[in-house]
This record gives sequence, C-alpha cells and structure tokens, in this order.
Amino acid sequence: MKNIIALKTLKTHWEQVGREDSCEPLKAWYHEVKNATWKNPNELKDFYRNASIIGDNRVVFNICGNKYRLVVRINYEAQWVFVRFIGTHSEYDKIDATRI
Repeated sequence: MKNIIALKTLKTHWEQVGREDSCEPLKAWYHEVKNATWKNPNELKDFYRNASIIGDNRVVFNICGNKYRLVVRINYEAQWVFVRFIGTHSEYDKIDATRI
C-alpha cells in the first residue's frame, strides 16, 4: 500500500499507559501493510487469514493475540489504508465498525 493514514493514531495508542505491548505488533503490521500490494479483499485474506472483512472496504485486524482491534478502510485501487480505530475489545464493542 502506498500510504497508511494515520500512523500517528497507532503511535498514540501504543504510547498510552498499559498499551505499550501493542507497539511492536502495530509496527510490524504497519511495515507488512506498507509493503503489500493487495488488489482486493481476497488477496488481503490470503495474507491475513484472521482479518475480518466487514463491508465498505473495512477490515478488522486482531492485534496482540486478539487483545486489541484495529479497524481500517482500504482503497485498493489507490493503494491507501485509512486507520479508523484501534482499541480494546470492550472499546470496539461500543463502536459501529461499519460506519467509523
């Protein structure tokens, strides 16, 4: 993917007290996705089998052994990834991931 917007959102998350454990997994995710060239959700699922495609080009990734949820929106044609949400499961349960 050419661009991942916004790395700052990920950094803000891992800098929070008690969430430092997400730093390395989120950095690894960022670098893997930055080097990806997925053309569609099926290609993404080939790489991230546990990712959930939830519609409107949104994908939910499990981070830190499923401790955190990362929601992104992907423009496959432009090769852009937009970070929409990162948080715990209980925080994720309070949002509508298809609209965030």
